[in-house]
Amino acid sequence: MIKYEVRKAYREDIPILVRYKLANILEYANSATLEEQDKIEGYVQAEIKTELEQAQMILLEGQTVGCLIVTKKDDGMLIDEIYLEEDYRNQGIGTSCLKQLLQKYSTLYLWVYKLNYQAISLYQKLGFQIIMETESRYYMKYKCNN
Repeated sequence: MIKYEVRKAYREDIPILVRYKLANILEYANSATLEEQDKIEGYVQAEIKTELEQAQMILLEGQTVGCLIVTKKDDGMLIDEIYLEEDYRNQGIGTSCLKQLLQKYSTLYLWVYKLNYQAISLYQKLGFQIIMETESRYYMKYKCNN
């Protein structure tokens, strides 16, 4: 597996965090109209500023290749965003990040688009279960059995 590092996100990382979050959303909500896409972008711009304290950047040889945002949610933590640039996917980085979160927190939640089959498969292998669904997404939960 590739050796990577994770660091806290800073104010200057906001543009790349917005780009990553939009890419994640629009990849699976690609039928959205331009007006809907503008609304999504406005929402993401505002949301990233409130999540900056919880955001982390994933780096490879000093270059940003992804991000991770984990926020407090009810009885656990919500993986609000996990994103890797396409060239760095399927190399174990995302899986490693998730496994570290599973060791750190006993209860984790996340939303995933139903069309993101690869991610759903990974989450289920790691022990996440679907607890709710919308038309386009699943809400999944991981609960440590310790």
